Amino acid sequence: MLTRAVIVFLTLSTVAAIAQTSSTPPVFDVASVKPSRRLAGPDYNNHLSYTPAGITARNATLKRLLAEAYHLQLAQILGPSWLDKNEYDIDARSAVAGTRAEHALMLRSLLAQRFQLTEHSDVREMRVYNLVISKSGPKIRSTNDEEGHSAGDGFHFHGDMRQFADLLAIQLSIPASDNPYEPARASVSPTPVLDKTGLQGIFDFSVDLRPELGTDMFASWQRVLDDQLGLKIVNSKGKVSVLVVDEAARIPTEN
Repeated sequence: MLTRAVIVFLTLSTVAAIAQTSSTPPVFDVASVKPSRRLAGPDYNNHLSYTPAGITARNATLKRLLAEAYHLQLAQILGPSWLDKNEYDIDARSAVAGTRAEHALMLRSLLAQRFQLTEHSDVREMRVYNLVISKSGPKIRSTNDEEGHSAGDGFHFHGDMRQFADLLAIQLSIPASDNPYEPARASVSPTPVLDKTGLQGIFDFSVDLRPELGTDMFASWQRVLDDQLGLKIVNSKGKVSVLVVDEAARIPTEN
C-alpha cells in the first residue's frame, strides 16, 4: 500500500508535469529559415502569408517578423540597427491546422530558437496616433469571419481593428508623391497607431482611396476615415509597450 507521503509526492509530481507541459511553447513541425538571396527593400517586407497550415515569408526583416509574432508595430521593436535591414525567407508548417494567433505564437518560438534571441518587454513614451470613433459615429459593422469578403472596389480590408491600426501605421507614413510614375515609399519607422475605438469583431470593407499628387497619405486617409468609416486619427503622446532585442544572431541556425 502506498504511504500518504508517497501519494502526496506522486500527486505533486503529476501536477508539476502537467504544468510543465502546458507551459511548453507551441512549435512548427517543419520550418526553414534562411537569409534571402536578394534584398528587396523596406516596402516589400510589410507582408507575410498565413494559411491554416502555417506561415510563408519572403524578404522579411527580423523586425517585421518580431512585430508579427508579438502583435506589435514596427516602431515598437527596438534593438540593433540591422533588425530592419537583413532579410529572411521562412517556410513554416504545422501538422495540424491552426489559427493566425496560434501560428504567431509558434513564430515566437521559431525566432527565439533560430536567431538565438534574447529580449525583454518595456514601456516607452513616444508620439502616437490614436484611432478613435468620430463624432458622427462608426459607419462600419463587424461581420462573421466565415462570411465572404467585400466585393466593393477600392482599398479592401478584412480583419479586426488592431490589424487595421497596424495597416494604418504603414499607410500614414507614405509621403506625398510628385511623380505619378514612381511609387511612394513608406517610412522605415512609422508612427504607431493605437486602436482606441473599442470596436470588437472582424470587419470587412472597401474604401474609395484616391491619393493625389502633392498630397500625402495622412491627409488622404483622414478624409476616408471620417467620410466613409466614421473614424479619425488623433495625434498624441503616450506610453507604448515595446519589445527590446538584447541579442540576436544575424545568421539563423541551420534548418
